[in-house]
Amino acid sequence: MKLVECVPNISEGRDRSIIDAVTAVIGDVDGVTLLDVDPGEETNRTVITFIGSPAGVSEAAFRVVEKASQLIDMSRQSGAHPRHGATDVCPFVPVRGVSMDECVEIAQAVGERIGRELDIPVYLYENAAASEERRNLAHVRKGEYEALPDKLGTEQWKPDFGPNAWNDHVARTGATNVSARGFLVAYNVNINSRNKSIASQMALDIKEAGRAQRDDAGKLVKGSDGKNVLVAGPYRLEACKAVGWVIPEYDRAQVSINLVNTAITKPHQAFEACRKSARDRDARVTGSELVGLIPEGDMIEAGKFYLRRANQSAGVPRSMLIETAIQSMGLRDIAPFDPADKIIEYQAGLTDGELVSLSNREFVDVLSTDSPAPGGGSVAALSAAQAAALVAMVGNLTVGKKKYAKVQDRVKAIAERGQEIKDAMLRAIDDDTDAFNAVMDTFRLPKKTDAQKHARDLAAAQATRGATSVPLSVLEAMPEILELAAEVAEIGNANSLSDAGVAALCAMAGAEGAYYNVLINLDSLKDLPQDDSPEFMTDTRKRASAAQERCEALHDEVRKAVRAKLESALD
Repeated sequence: MKLVECVPNISEGRDRSIIDAVTAVIGDVDGVTLLDVDPGEETNRTVITFIGSPAGVSEAAFRVVEKASQLIDMSRQSGAHPRHGATDVCPFVPVRGVSMDECVEIAQAVGERIGRELDIPVYLYENAAASEERRNLAHVRKGEYEALPDKLGTEQWKPDFGPNAWNDHVARTGATNVSARGFLVAYNVNINSRNKSIASQMALDIKEAGRAQRDDAGKLVKGSDGKNVLVAGPYRLEACKAVGWVIPEYDRAQVSINLVNTAITKPHQAFEACRKSARDRDARVTGSELVGLIPEGDMIEAGKFYLRRANQSAGVPRSMLIETAIQSMGLRDIAPFDPADKIIEYQAGLTDGELVSLSNREFVDVLSTDSPAPGGGSVAALSAAQAAALVAMVGNLTVGKKKYAKVQDRVKAIAERGQEIKDAMLRAIDDDTDAFNAVMDTFRLPKKTDAQKHARDLAAAQATRGATSVPLSVLEAMPEILELAAEVAEIGNANSLSDAGVAALCAMAGAEGAYYNVLINLDSLKDLPQDDSPEFMTDTRKRASAAQERCEALHDEVRKAVRAKLESALD
């Protein structure tokens, strides 16, 4: 599932009726979840956070900007926080399955729509900026709302989208700044001291900006511009801002950190840098505190880091990786840490699908009813997930065994890859059923006129291609699993040889089942228009046949090898 976060800031933090009206439009968009609304009375600004699919978040963001422009009059607005317009900033953040480039495209598309439909000047900044000089929001917003009458109408400050003119409408709405940026995490590292100086020195060691340089006499070194010359600290982290302070209620000092892009620097890297800096000062890091939310991927990367460093297998389920991260970083040092509250995808309810969340009994019971979905496609994906899980299992049962010392690095890598494919196949269980239901929905579209019939057929063709792509993804994942099953059968723990064999059997069942579903969906496409994707049927049939042939060859090899080994052991 692709997930994007959006964090628009509107220039109203006092009138709750306006804030509620603006945030209410988010709930009207399918596939979007409102996570947080944080108003500030002094700043007269509200930070809104929501998450969802790229299309859903794009629509919700536009509606927020539209509603804010209707209810907030910038000609009367004032507040302590810098601001440009009714919606001051509207950043898009990749969370899962979405690249920064995709978020740039979203920012550009939403920005263009705001300018075109709402007649609001739009400036793109950070990753979405069209020029280097506009990357910095502070530069774009220099002079704030009050500077717009002089800036608009000039070539230098021509907006990326919308009117380059000051008029009564723009006087009310102001300008909106749209961007794509990395996920920002507020993160504090605790030390076993109440000494603010230690925490401050640690912050200087790790922050990207570095510390002021001093000469041999201890005086600050000035540059030609009269400003302090900055030098990098020994544990400098990119995209990291930090300061030291004391929290009386915790009875300890902290290094307070803003990781402004966790794609560049992740919390566990900041934690480790602080550990080194503390050690240099004969202090000790005792734990850490996450302020706000964090993407699941950042927690998983932390768990993998600490397991690998301990020479253990990181090829374990996500829940175990997350718990490892919590314990290793001391995230429960001063307050409870519940992944359901702290991980952004979990708080949004965007975790496992409905079918995957069922017990074995519940799934099989649903499967056995007269409902056409879930059906063979979901079962094929489940078989594939079981195959990948068994591959990971054999890898993990080989880790740490002296007899298999030479293959430790390889079986750890196999276990990790098995877990990755397992999770992808589990998602496909629900994806297959959802795709089938999407096809069924097109049959309910009106068909009274020729135009309606044609539109219905086009929608059915598009939905059927989507329903074909899911089992195709399962089928094309199985050659790798069969290769890994063959490898762990050869180099893995001999006591788990039968498990490697069953992995191959499950993989072949998943592949064969997925192949059947690809074929039956392609058959359904024959009578539907293919004008918008003329090569789909031919290309898909070719890809499916190639993957299936590869699976059959690999499966025969693994089955024969495993059976021969098991039978020879009895002779």
